[in-house]
Amino acid sequence: MSVSESDLTERELLEAQIELLETENDRLRGALSEAQRTKFVRASRALVLVGVIAILGGAVFPMARTVLLTLGATGVFASILVVYLTPERFVSATVGERVFETLSENQLALINDLQLRSDRIYLPVETSTGETVRLFVPQHAEYAIPDDDALGTLLVTQAAERERGVAFAPIGWALVDDLEETVTGGFAEEPSELGDQIADGLAETFELVERASADADPETGRISVVVADSAFGPVDRFDHPVVSLTAATLASQLETPITVDVKSAEEEAIITCRWE
Repeated sequence: MSVSESDLTERELLEAQIELLETENDRLRGALSEAQRTKFVRASRALVLVGVIAILGGAVFPMARTVLLTLGATGVFASILVVYLTPERFVSATVGERVFETLSENQLALINDLQLRSDRIYLPVETSTGETVRLFVPQHAEYAIPDDDALGTLLVTQAAERERGVAFAPIGWALVDDLEETVTGGFAEEPSELGDQIADGLAETFELVERASADADPETGRISVVVADSAFGPVDRFDHPVVSLTAATLASQLETPITVDVKSAEEEAIITCRWE
């Protein structure tokens, strides 16, 4: 009887500890979300303050009235945007990394089970719904590029022997249009400038990495992007968002197959994209 009572006491103690931990976890999540939301609110108030001061200054200094009124209106408008564009829900980079890691492991498991190659080729494809990019993993070392219809399926088995493999929808393809919208005048046609636009998008627009820089050699068909501090872990994982966005953008804009090689070091990684 004493043993049962002891077991019951321990179980109740563990249940109480679990409940306490869950409550604390919820509290910490709420506190983090509130802290992030407070940061946006403070930024909005600061912009309003700057705007009001500038408008009042326009009334006091007639010579600079136009500039000050414009500055004031801009500050007030920006504060409104900050309030209305503040996200209601925040997802940490850790959550995103773990979701991507699971996806990547499943894709690699399929590739290993099918005994496919380690080649990664991002291909521009024309479909009935428009242009897209597919990530092709060939079965043979001396592979050939399948036609667009064959690349529309996951398992490319209805093609010639050298064209067989798998074709995934790249993770980064969904971000290409969003990246282009942030580039003044659209994507550049010249590979060197296009590489710089991609590097800026990785670090500044999407904040997928802490910093990024591009080096291009159009004559040999190469663009290398050096990145550091990825938000989604090591970039040498299969179809990593940083690699995927880089290669998918190049394949789409240069309209040519892009092969990718990734070398990771302790602090930086080099993504080398090549085309013929």
